[in-house]
Amino acid sequence: MGVLVVDDEPLARARLARQLQSIDGCQLLGEAADGESALQQLDSLDPDLLLLDIEMPGENGLQLATQITNRPNPPAIIFCTAHDEFALPAFAVAPSGYLLKPVSVEQLAQAIAQARRLSKPQRQILHAEAPRTSHAGGRRQIKAVSRRGVQLLDVDDIRCFVAEDKYVIAHHSGGETVLDESLKELEAEFGERFVRVHRSAIVAVEYITGLQKHSGGYVVTLSGTAQTPPVSRRLQGNIKSLLEEMA
Repeated sequence: MGVLVVDDEPLARARLARQLQSIDGCQLLGEAADGESALQQLDSLDPDLLLLDIEMPGENGLQLATQITNRPNPPAIIFCTAHDEFALPAFAVAPSGYLLKPVSVEQLAQAIAQARRLSKPQRQILHAEAPRTSHAGGRRQIKAVSRRGVQLLDVDDIRCFVAEDKYVIAHHSGGETVLDESLKELEAEFGERFVRVHRSAIVAVEYITGLQKHSGGYVVTLSGTAQTPPVSRRLQGNIKSLLEEMA
C-alpha cells in the first residue's frame, strides 16, 4: 500500500514515516508540507493512502480531502490531527479514519488495515453514496470519538446496545465501544433491526440465538458475544413470539 504523508510539521511527518516502516505491506512514497505539494505528488505518485493533517497553512486538510475525493479513483484518507473538533466535518468527506495526535503505531496499523479492505473504486462508490444509509434504515456506520481517536463501527456487526450509567456501550465482534448517543435515539433509528429487551438494552434481531433462565428471569443470548442482556418481564412475551417467528 503506497502512502503519502501530508503534514506541515517536519517532526510529525518523520514520526509517521518511522511508524510506517513497522507496518507490513506499507511503503512510504513521499511527503508533502502543504496542499499544493500534496496535489502534485498525488498525480505523480498515485498513492493508495494519504495520512493527512487538517490544520495547515493555505488550503487545510478538509479542503484538500474534498478535492481529492471528487477525483476519479481517489486514494483512501486517514486524518491525523491534534484536534477532535474537526471530527464531524471530516467525516463529511468519507475518510477511512480519524486519528488524534500523538498517533501510536498500533492505532495507525488498525486504521490502515481498515482502509486496506476497500479498493479505490469501492471507496469512490461509498463516497458517492454519502451520507451513508443502511439497507434497513439508519446509518451503516456509527462514529465513536475517544482519546484514542475516532472509530467507525459497522452497524451490521453490532450485537447489542446496553445503557450503563450516562453512556451507551455497543457490543460488537471486536469488543465494546462507548457511544455518546442515547438508547432511545438508537432504537428510533435502528428499530427495524434492533428490538428492545429491557429498559437498558436493545439487541440485533439477526444475532439472537435464544432465551435462558437467569436469577428468576430471562436473559437473551446472542451469537458472537458473551453479553447476555436481561429481558424484562413486560417484554418476555414479545421476545418469545419473535423467536417463534424466527424458528
